[in-house]
Amino acid sequence: MAPGVRSSRVFLLWVVVAAVGLSIAYTVGQRHDADALPSERIPAAATKDFGLMAEAWNSIHERYVDRSAIQPENLTYGAISGMVDSLGDTGHSTFLTPQMIKEEKEQIKGEYVGIGAEVRMKDGHVVIVAPFDGSPAQKAGLKPGDIIVRVDSDEVTGLSLFQVVKKIAGPKGTPVSLTILSPGSGATRTVTMTRAPVMIHNVTWVRLPGTRVAHLRVASFSDGVTKNLVAALKSIGSAKLDGLILDLRNNPGGLLDEAVATASQFLATGNVLLEKNVKGAISPVPVEKGGAAVDIKMAVLVNGGTASGAEIVAGALQDAKRAPLIGTTTFGTGTVLQQFPLSDGSALLLAVEEWLTPDGHTIWHHGITPTTVVHLPGGVAPSFPESERSMTVVQLEASGDRQLLDALHAVTGQGR
Repeated sequence: MAPGVRSSRVFLLWVVVAAVGLSIAYTVGQRHDADALPSERIPAAATKDFGLMAEAWNSIHERYVDRSAIQPENLTYGAISGMVDSLGDTGHSTFLTPQMIKEEKEQIKGEYVGIGAEVRMKDGHVVIVAPFDGSPAQKAGLKPGDIIVRVDSDEVTGLSLFQVVKKIAGPKGTPVSLTILSPGSGATRTVTMTRAPVMIHNVTWVRLPGTRVAHLRVASFSDGVTKNLVAALKSIGSAKLDGLILDLRNNPGGLLDEAVATASQFLATGNVLLEKNVKGAISPVPVEKGGAAVDIKMAVLVNGGTASGAEIVAGALQDAKRAPLIGTTTFGTGTVLQQFPLSDGSALLLAVEEWLTPDGHTIWHHGITPTTVVHLPGGVAPSFPESERSMTVVQLEASGDRQLLDALHAVTGQGR
C-alpha cells in the first residue's frame, strides 16, 4: 500500500454513546478512487424491489395507528440500516447518520460528550466492547461483553443499533439508565449514568511498585497518540527501567497510522499487518523505522475489549515473537471499510478489504488468542496506571488483576 494512501485512511473508529447519538466502530478507507457519490438512479433490475419498499412505506403512512411514531427520516434510515445489516457483516459494514459522523470526528480528537462506551451489534444484541478510561460508563462498572437490554424503561432487544442510538442519545448533564445483561452469569443489573464531557487520556504509565517495570496503558489510537507514546517511552528509558507491560485491554482501536506507528516503536523490522483485497491480493504494511523501544523486555495485555487497531498492534508483536500476549481472546475486528457518502450527509461503510496479522492469521470474527490465557476473577476490573500511582507492593498483589500480575511475572519473574 502506498504511503500516501495509507496516511489518508482511518483505520477503525470506535463506537461511543455521545450526547446526541452513537457512532459505530468501523474502519474507514479514504480512497481517492471511490469517493464519488452513488447514483440516485434506480437500476432497472431493482425497480420491482424499490416498488416493494414503496408499498411498505405507503402502508405505514396510511394505516399505522400511532401517527406520532411515523417519522420519515427514521423510516428511511431504518430501511438503509436494514439493507446493510442484511449483508451479515455485523459490527463492520454499517450505516452512519450525519450526527454519528460528526461525533466520530470529535472522538478522533480525543474528547466528546456522552457516557463513554464503545458498543457494537453482535449476535443481534448491542454489546459493550469497552468503556473509556474515566468515563461515566467505566465509573458505572460497564464491562466488555455486557449486553444492553433496556434503555430507561424501553426494551431494546431486537432493535437496530440506530434505534438504540436514538434512545441512548441526550444532552450533557442528563441521566440515562441502562439495564445490562451479563452473558456469563445471565444476571441483569440497572446502571444510571449522567452524560458528561469525556476527555480521553490515551497514554498513561507508572512504575509498578517494588519493581523496575513500567505499566504502559494505551487506551485508544486517536490523533497524536504516537507522539505521546514516544514521550512516555523516553521517560521510561530515562528512568532506566528493565521491562515494560503494554496494556491494550479495552482499547477499541483508532487511526491506522497511529496503530502502525505504535507497533513500530517496539519492532525493528518486518510487517505490522497484511491487507487482502476483494481479489485476494495481499499487500504488506511494513514496520516504520526508528522505534523507541525495540529492545526492552515486554509483555502485552489483551482482552475481549481489545479491538481493531489494538488487535493489529497485538498481532504484530505476537507474530514477531517480540512479546507474549496475556489475557483473553480479543474482539475480532478485521475489515477495512470504505466510506461512501450519501447526499444528506449520512454514509455507508462497506467492507472493501480484510486485514490479517503479519503471519497471515485471520482476525475478523476470530480475534487473537493470547500466548497465555488468563481470566480475571469475577468482579475484578483491570488495574490501570492512574489507580496504581499510590499503590504499595501489597496492594498491587491484592488487586486481583491476575493478568497484570502474570505479565509482570513474564517480564521479570516477580508478582506471582
